[in-house]
Amino acid sequence: MSATETPGSGALLAVNKLTKLFGQFAACNGIDLEIQPGEIHALLGENGAGKSTLVKMLFGVLAPTSGQIIWQGKPIHIGSPGEARKTGIGMVFQHFSLFEALTVAENIALSLDPGISLASIADEAATLSRNYGLPLDPHAHVADLSVGERQRIEIVRALLQNPSLIILDEPTSVLTPQEADRLFETLDKLKKEGRSVLYISHRLEEVQRICDRATVLRHGKVTGDCNPRDETPASLARLMVGGDVESVKRITDIPGGAIQLEAVNLSVPARTPFAVSLKDVNLRVRAGEILAIAGVAGNGQGELFDALSGEYPVADANAVRISEKPVGRLGISARRLLGAGFVPEERHGHAAVTTLSLSDNLVLARHKSDAKSFLSGPLKLIRHAAVKAAAKRISEAMDVRKSGEDPPAGSLSGGNLQKFIVGRELDRQPSVLIVNQPTWGVDAGAASRIRQALVDLARNGSAVLVISQDLDEIFEVATEIAVISEGMLSKPYPAAELSMEKIGLLMGGMHEPKNAYQTMEEAHAH
Repeated sequence: MSATETPGSGALLAVNKLTKLFGQFAACNGIDLEIQPGEIHALLGENGAGKSTLVKMLFGVLAPTSGQIIWQGKPIHIGSPGEARKTGIGMVFQHFSLFEALTVAENIALSLDPGISLASIADEAATLSRNYGLPLDPHAHVADLSVGERQRIEIVRALLQNPSLIILDEPTSVLTPQEADRLFETLDKLKKEGRSVLYISHRLEEVQRICDRATVLRHGKVTGDCNPRDETPASLARLMVGGDVESVKRITDIPGGAIQLEAVNLSVPARTPFAVSLKDVNLRVRAGEILAIAGVAGNGQGELFDALSGEYPVADANAVRISEKPVGRLGISARRLLGAGFVPEERHGHAAVTTLSLSDNLVLARHKSDAKSFLSGPLKLIRHAAVKAAAKRISEAMDVRKSGEDPPAGSLSGGNLQKFIVGRELDRQPSVLIVNQPTWGVDAGAASRIRQALVDLARNGSAVLVISQDLDEIFEVATEIAVISEGMLSKPYPAAELSMEKIGLLMGGMHEPKNAYQTMEEAHAH
């Protein structure tokens, strides 16, 4: 580049020495990046590497401490998301910016021209969501929607703005392989039209498949720039974490242990007009097994987790059994006392109170099951030293990286908070663990650690139920796989007998005839 040439000349967007400080901590430190017109550019890095901070600066959510953002060759200041949208930048956040009291259409309307009628927005959103295989009811209230459905809103909202650059953060985490293929076709069309995509994903195979270039961040700095098609998933992971990511050592010899978790003809009516009813769900998980339940978001995963965990007890006590005891009418704490552990889907506000410290969150989750360790005397006073020691033990076991000894949960990156939440349950060595989306939005290193911990728990004799939309994850950990669709659960299949294509079709609603379903006894006899 000549002395008179502007950094980023020819690029749609460029950043020059972009830095963001929080106190003395540099979340982004002198980042240089260029995105060309018609390019799908991957942004890779561990949780906490600086990716979210960088894209928040590009979308006007955060102000840079120093450095430049250059749009079509000219330095610009992006003071708000509204300014970013007017510039031509659309954004789909990993953690959503939605108002729960409003409908899908009303949330989309907030980011569009106020002169457009709500009816028109609803029609356009419904049409676009169908075209992309992201079914949405534009009249549904966000409060009634699953995490996956909320991400669909963000994708549709960004696409409706017709951006020159769209930033996508983990966009395929809630899609079947077939729906992901359709999204990739759409991205290819956008690319051919000269539009650009900044693509953030921990699914390295899809980065290789669709991205033209990749920039890798580590500890807030750019550590690599490559053509992902010239790399392997393993080499991309090494660039991200600075070393090899160990593969998960799966369970190969499955013991015929005692039944630890069982659902028997579990039926739950929809709690809201937009929820999913569970219809005669039957499942069994024995000691030493991992049953993984696949499915597209919004097909009853949340309702199943709520029923199994006791967040919403059911009328029939025998519909859910833990360690052969009927628990359908019992709440979460009573089920924990029977040796069960639970990890819900949404870590912010559900699995953890973000404004409270890690140790306080530990007490909230385990004050009943660990009363002898964490509480003292008739007044049940908190034994802070014991709680903080347990929080430290969990952090060390799961390699939780944090800014202080006992920081607020919300100060951790998504992956590190997820490691703490999973570790909080594993620390008890539960006889039953039910986990919903264990590694959603988590980097390769953290995902490998969490998945291996689940496998090790089962190998040590626990029954593990994993609900996940990540097929790579399911095949990596499961001994058996079932698919949930429209509130109905398929029979369980040995993981070794399922292909990606078959499981994708089942996720898309290809139900077997009712009489083709085996009874639970027949299924486990094979």
